[in-house]
Amino acid sequence: MLGKGVVGGGGGTKAPKPSFVSYVRPEEIHTNEKEVTEKEVTLHLLPGEQLLCEASTVLKYVQEDSCQRGIYGKLVCTDFKIAFLGDDDSALDNDETQFKNKVIGENDITLHCVDQIYGVFDEKKKTLFGQLKKYPEKLIIHCKDLRVFHFCLRYTKEEEVKRIVSGIIHHTQAPKLLKRLFLFSYAAAAQNHAATDPRNHTVMFDTLKDWCWELERTKGSVKYKAVSVNEGYKVCERLPAYFVVPTPLPEEDLSRFQGHGIPLWCWSCHNGCALLKMSALPKKEQDDGLSQMQKSFLDGIYKTIHRPPYEIVKTEDLSSNFLSLQDIQTAYSKFKQLFLIDNSTEFWDTDIKWFSLLESSSWLDIIRRCLKKAIEITECLEAQNVNVLLLEENASDLCCLVSSLVQVMMDPHCRTRIGFQSLVQKEWIMGGHSFLDRCNHLRQSDKEEVPVFLLFLDCVWQLVHQHPPAFDFTETYLTVLSDSLYIPIFSTFFFNSPHQKDNVGRESQDTQSKPLNLLTVWDWSVQFEPKAQMLLKNPLYVEKPKLDKGQRKGMRFKGPQGRGGRFSSWFSLFPASWTRTALSSGTAWPEHQRQLSLPLTQSKSSPKRGFFREETDHLIKNLLGKRISKLINSSDELHDNLREFYDSWHSKPTDYHGLLLPHIEGPEIKVWAQRYLRWIPEAQILGGGRAATVSKLLEMMEEVERLQEKIDARPHGQGALLAEAPLLLRGSARLSALFPFALLQRHPSKPVLPTSGWKALGDEEDLAKREDEFVDLGDV
Repeated sequence: MLGKGVVGGGGGTKAPKPSFVSYVRPEEIHTNEKEVTEKEVTLHLLPGEQLLCEASTVLKYVQEDSCQRGIYGKLVCTDFKIAFLGDDDSALDNDETQFKNKVIGENDITLHCVDQIYGVFDEKKKTLFGQLKKYPEKLIIHCKDLRVFHFCLRYTKEEEVKRIVSGIIHHTQAPKLLKRLFLFSYAAAAQNHAATDPRNHTVMFDTLKDWCWELERTKGSVKYKAVSVNEGYKVCERLPAYFVVPTPLPEEDLSRFQGHGIPLWCWSCHNGCALLKMSALPKKEQDDGLSQMQKSFLDGIYKTIHRPPYEIVKTEDLSSNFLSLQDIQTAYSKFKQLFLIDNSTEFWDTDIKWFSLLESSSWLDIIRRCLKKAIEITECLEAQNVNVLLLEENASDLCCLVSSLVQVMMDPHCRTRIGFQSLVQKEWIMGGHSFLDRCNHLRQSDKEEVPVFLLFLDCVWQLVHQHPPAFDFTETYLTVLSDSLYIPIFSTFFFNSPHQKDNVGRESQDTQSKPLNLLTVWDWSVQFEPKAQMLLKNPLYVEKPKLDKGQRKGMRFKGPQGRGGRFSSWFSLFPASWTRTALSSGTAWPEHQRQLSLPLTQSKSSPKRGFFREETDHLIKNLLGKRISKLINSSDELHDNLREFYDSWHSKPTDYHGLLLPHIEGPEIKVWAQRYLRWIPEAQILGGGRAATVSKLLEMMEEVERLQEKIDARPHGQGALLAEAPLLLRGSARLSALFPFALLQRHPSKPVLPTSGWKALGDEEDLAKREDEFVDLGDV
């Protein structure tokens, strides 16, 4: 017997126990062994990838199936990934699965993407680490992209079980050396296969020319200069080889404290104000002389950049009056557990606690605080016309986060895909964010693992979700970018600093005939075919109109050729509130309670464990707004000047090519559903959600375009760009709300509830919209 599934969260009514557990008798395994082997999928190895261990006759469970059915196949571990090779009869046809990653398959897990490994011993789930004395009958792998894999090892040979379990534990959890990363094996073996995308014009900021170009683009070259004093990393290994500083700053000051205490330029506003950042000077206790020297040095620096009334600087110390890295780490650790669901029973058991669990994680509140801080700095630059200097110990975590958010809000160039990628290169890669430590790629310190970059992407997603036409890229782009953090064939997110990357490159040049050609994640052709890459582009993006000289004073304007040019004027006629509402609502309702924001948070849950009965009274009371004040009228609410700036902007029509501010009230900060819920079948809305809405909008735009062509008497062939919108968006009734990661998922199994549980809902439409007539009560 295969045994019962992993024990869930407890509480609630569980599905009735099936009359038998396994659909496959043990003797049938040997009978069909030859047939299974013939159907197995071939293991595809990347250049430089080596097979380490494998196990046959492994059963991969279907996650949403409480009856523990699955697919037989082979479980393998290489120096790049864990892969399951089997015959999946339920998989979608190739015609349907058009959004495929060429590097990572559906049943592949890169070693860096493994979060936790659990084993099931006699129905008990335990964390696995180190050397094992006893090996589990089931293996459960939780991934950092929130996938959950269940493997049954009951019918696998004992020696193979020992090898595969020990191999997976060792290669995913044991500390590693940087030079042992698969990144270098792949780069050495793929010298002749390196893909390059000629259309990729991302600015890498690894040359002095790139920084000078950015200064010219933002019109900051009058007050600031690009310097090369750190070439060869002679001044500081933490800083990039080239950076920008205020023009009056003497170059000899840059090397006094190894780059600490130097105001580094981030970006210049249209009014001449600038956003700067500075790392704190190293603290030396019991050395009064050095402390006095540091104070004198900082006074001189401050006088250089703060010269009222001409130059006024406001300092913002992110280390003392903002979030701590510990806050972020703790919040995300709680938050991610909401989505690492082992089975359907656990999903429904925890469904009624969704609001209280979501609120207690504090992740949405942390996102709100980040957006609020960015709005504060934006108000200083835009309304007060003062420079802002961000302070942090190393200026490589929260400085990267806040400065990037400010630029996304204020600079429309950063809302294009190329501009956004260039922004990440400038502020995060060249800014020295410790991706190697913050993602814990080497498994050397769990304390250093803090998802700061993921928090930034989540904040950007809030803006994309609230103002879709302002962004050249989609939420799918942000999702696959977050997944790319754990794919070790790209160098972008696998170093702590540019110096570390260049140092490894020099070492490889000494041992090989030619230097390693490390790939960048911005070459999306490595991961996706052109058809799939279309899903990274926003077909609803409103490009900036370019007016002809003869039309500048007229009412009509000519849109630019290319995506969005012909319908951007039409789309911009709709108010931003309508756009936000249309794109955030779906055409169908979920069957679960998991709303994506916290307009209503639950009181302390009842000690009684009814599925809806006792909990419903608390939820109805919260419908009256009893605890929403905690989110809206929080202790750090907007001060008067900021509130006036915030309200004034939101009272006007949105200029998608100007300043862009998010709504930060409690209900407006939402869960990034596509990333966090995409692997949970019960969370899908088939034929509804954002995908269906975008599909309808595209159909409307095509119709408007055809009418416009008739009016202008243009040849029909010139308006072909909308036809480039992914064909997968057609026929939205077949799509999931979490498209393109969930296309044609099966309907999830509903829990069997007593009729009293449904009656407890009453007529409250806001609680949940349930289909009572489809509930099967025959086995109750």
